[in-house]
Amino acid sequence: MAKGGLGNIMKQAQQMQRRMAELQKELEDRQVEASAGGGMVTAVVTGKQQLVSLNIDPSVVDPEDVEMLQDLIMAAINEAVKQSHEMAQAEMGKLTGGMNIPGLV
Repeated sequence: MAKGGLGNIMKQAQQMQRRMAELQKELEDRQVEASAGGGMVTAVVTGKQQLVSLNIDPSVVDPEDVEMLQDLIMAAINEAVKQSHEMAQAEMGKLTGGMNIPGLV
């Protein structure tokens, strides 16, 4: 491979690395929301899969049925995390041209 070709590849790799860092920062600021129980429990998760908000409608709080509330909370959080992960994968896919590079998301 010619010396100029290797330099060009290195420059492209550095540009991609910078863009990935920018995208990671953008994902920290992006959020997805998911709910369970017809909106009784709502979870908001960042693009970095961090829970930032959990809203529970007071009418769903029943001391006699704590298990149902726990199930609704888990369902809302798990769905929000799933959507967040899918969003992050889609954005990384745009950057990497669809190449699946382990450890990026």
